[in-house]
Amino acid sequence: IYLLVSQQPALISHVRRPYDHAGNMFEDPNVWVVWCGIFTSILQDPGLRMTYLIIGALDKCVTDLPQLLELITRTSCTSSPIKWIVSSRNWPDIEEQLEAATQKARLSLELNAESISTAVNAFIQNKVDQLAPKTKYDASMIGTIKDYLHSHANGTFLWVALVCQALADPKVKKRHILAKLQTFPRGLDSLYARMLKQIGDSEDAELCKQILAVAAAVRRPISLDELASLIEMPDDVSDDLESLEEIVKLCGSFLTIRERAVYFVHQSAKDFLLGTASDKAFNEASQEAFKLVFPAGMDDVSYVIFWRSLNAMSQKLRQDIYCLNAPGFLIDDVQAPNLDPLATVRYSCIYWIDHLRDFVSNTSAKWVRLLQDDGGVHKFLTTKYLYWLEALSLLRALSEGIKAIRS
Repeated sequence: IYLLVSQQPALISHVRRPYDHAGNMFEDPNVWVVWCGIFTSILQDPGLRMTYLIIGALDKCVTDLPQLLELITRTSCTSSPIKWIVSSRNWPDIEEQLEAATQKARLSLELNAESISTAVNAFIQNKVDQLAPKTKYDASMIGTIKDYLHSHANGTFLWVALVCQALADPKVKKRHILAKLQTFPRGLDSLYARMLKQIGDSEDAELCKQILAVAAAVRRPISLDELASLIEMPDDVSDDLESLEEIVKLCGSFLTIRERAVYFVHQSAKDFLLGTASDKAFNEASQEAFKLVFPAGMDDVSYVIFWRSLNAMSQKLRQDIYCLNAPGFLIDDVQAPNLDPLATVRYSCIYWIDHLRDFVSNTSAKWVRLLQDDGGVHKFLTTKYLYWLEALSLLRALSEGIKAIRS
């Protein structure tokens, strides 16, 4: 809706009218119904120009996916000048709901190998063209690299991208490039397994495994500041985010950093580490990866994230943490300080109870001690509860805190 109104300002009346009537629609308990009504109204506007709505990776939508699919199929059947373009893994529940659309064209990548191969070849050409000026390879070496990529890519863009990323590393000397190239096996599963072994053989192996485990377990991508509070940092880099960034980059085949936040390079990388890869051959290597990164299981990582979050918040949170001096300060007038005291605990403030719930079970005695009087949770709530609520307010996440306390 925001993009539609930005590109076609005349459509703003469809948003303005209900907003003037109801105020902040985000606080409406029926927010989905309200915004669907606005969206439908926009689609019926006679002034709406031909519009393409594109959604990538529908399978990554976790919350209320059936509602989104219903909206897509319903609006695709209208006579409005819009077309939806959606991509997804071929999951049966998604396919079944999209089948309800009366006017549709389906493109299965598995059945269009030739088109994919052409696209991957163009991608290889582009990546090698980017490599050439940086590395000063001669024509013969460029040809050898191209041939290897063509014969081993198996129609996978990500495989090409990861290999070219590794070849672009300044540490890889020109005279070693062909030998290095031969070490990259065919297919993503073998490549991930090789990269993980390489990480395991490095001097920072334990720290890398901690980082991979936390990155796979958290609810959203986390910043470097937040990551530093959730892992056991060595003394020599405990306050050095540049060193932490270097260590994250050692996990470059799995993780990437964008705007100082840590992301997985692709969903398949996360699936591989979690042992949930769907391909049978892939799954065997994936299960081994899970054992390496989560030797004590996911519950243990959830416990570590919870406990470190509790400790970090206990140390950081205090009254009037932004020094506003006025209890009734309007949130829209609040500006975080340049050195934000909440930077390291933003994730912890919102999600610590989620991770507590992850490992609470009847089979473990560990959580029982935590939830007793004078246990870790009780001490935190009796000393920091109001400061935590204040932090949630500053983070505009008070509703999440209310849900967490209820749970």
